[in-house]
Amino acid sequence: MSSTPHVIQQAQARELLAQIDVPQILHKLFRDLAAGLAVQPAQQLVAFPKGAGDFINYLGVLAEDGVYGVKTSPYIVGEQGPLVTAWTLLMSMHNGQPLLLCDAHELTTARTAATTALAVDALAPLAARRLAIIGSGKVAQAHLRYVQNLRDWQHISLFSPSLASASPATLAQLTGLDPRLSIADSCAAAVADADVIMLCTSSAGPVLDPAHLSKPALITSISTNAPRAHEVPPHSLNAMQVFCDYRQTTPDAAGEMLIASEQHGWDKRAVMGDLPELLSDMAQRPDYQRPVFFRSIGLGLEDIALANALYQLQR
Repeated sequence: MSSTPHVIQQAQARELLAQIDVPQILHKLFRDLAAGLAVQPAQQLVAFPKGAGDFINYLGVLAEDGVYGVKTSPYIVGEQGPLVTAWTLLMSMHNGQPLLLCDAHELTTARTAATTALAVDALAPLAARRLAIIGSGKVAQAHLRYVQNLRDWQHISLFSPSLASASPATLAQLTGLDPRLSIADSCAAAVADADVIMLCTSSAGPVLDPAHLSKPALITSISTNAPRAHEVPPHSLNAMQVFCDYRQTTPDAAGEMLIASEQHGWDKRAVMGDLPELLSDMAQRPDYQRPVFFRSIGLGLEDIALANALYQLQR
């Protein structure tokens, strides 16, 4: 007998997400991955003919919860810019029936930022005091929300090219997010003397060259799902200590890692650790003799874990 899945639209997802501890759910997920209690296949890219876009499918299994899920996200090329949406489907591993269909927009924003926050907490020096954020959209703002209490930040600097023409109301909304936050007039000014730099852009090409930093810092990168998108120059990986969200999948999908491997002699075996290892005390922390780079591509399991938490909550 087939069943109709419960449907959660974007507004309800936002409301329910406010009621759960997103970083804690993801923390457990990565520990489950390390313990073999979850399965994360490689993401699947399905390209449209004639360069018209693509779908990226993110799969995963949460064995303890008896849930299989898939998040599917299209990147549709259009005259007004690319259109990106995403939906997450949960299915029961016990009876094979669909459980939930959830608009994944809010899930994606929350899990992207919370995953970076887990990395910052695991990798940033305990004495880190200066935080820089490149980007100003909802994802950047979510990054700030999840990391603002992880260290004793004395200064938070934010830069985005789009803010050059922003309204006073927009600037006031941003500076109102945290009393320590100030708007920088350039990327260079934002990252000057920063201990942690979070790249939160939708750029398909580099926005920061680590070689120009005044001191080694932790750089986190999320990028976008444009083909081979990257926020740092691929060759820079050779001069950094590199970490990622999941070493089994990220190096074969992240744009700068693919290009660095093909053109600059970088080897994915140089990845020093991933979040399952870091959160299970199985990876060595960086020594900051050189810049530290954390790359997240977004795992299906992150969306699935959050969708499952919402499903359990609304039940």
